[in-house]
Formats: sequence, structure tokens, C-alpha cells
Amino acid sequence: MANKKFIQTPDAPAAIGTYSQAVRIDRTVYFSGQIGLDPVTMQMVEGVDAQIHRVFQNMRAVATAAGGSMDDVVKVNIFLTDLGNFAKVNEIMATYFHQPYPARAAVGVASLPRGALVEMDGVLVVQD
Repeated sequence: MANKKFIQTPDAPAAIGTYSQAVRIDRTVYFSGQIGLDPVTMQMVEGVDAQIHRVFQNMRAVATAAGGSMDDVVKVNIFLTDLGNFAKVNEIMATYFHQPYPARAAVGVASLPRGALVEMDGVLVVQD
């Protein structure tokens, strides 16, 4: 039986539904979607740039709580309400990751929870 652990950290927003921030199975960690909520106030940060940064900061906090880092991320899924912000995601993502970058998908969506402009989830493999 695989070793299953639920990841929870106060350094990322608390779940606003029926999910965990992440689930770790052996060395693989599956992130739930992160939006631009400030983990202290649970309020959405203002503007697309701030939301993109906040999402990556939230992902970093969950990665750390799972025993890894952003360097361990192997896949990122990005959901944008406006694909015109794709270039901003690329620019900001380059400040949180180093080459070679993780695999990635970007999808345009009609809407996201709490009026978010961006949401991301992903997978990381911890280097135990």
C-alpha cells in the first residue's frame, strides 16, 4: 500500500471546499488548485500580476510543507480567464522556476472561484 499523506500549511490559503491543499503519495505530491488568496486574510489580492505572484507563493508554501521545493515541480497546469495574460505568466513564472522548466499546460476558462483571474495546480516529486 502506498504511503498517503495529506498536506496542510497555514502559509497557504486554507481549503475553501472539500479538498486538501495537496496529497503526497510516496514521493509524488499532487497540488490542489491555488488562486490568489492571501493566506492570512483569505482575501483575493488585487490585479493579475499580484494574483500570479500570490499563486506561485502559495504553491511554494505547499511544496515546502510537503518536504520539497519549487525545483521539484514537474508539471504545472495554468487556468486563465484571459489568455492575454499568458505573457505575464511566462515572465513571472521565470522568477519562481529555473531551467529546465517543468512541463506545463495553459488553458483559457470562462471563470474561476472567487473571481480569480488565474488558478494553478501541479505535481512535484520530492527528492527524499
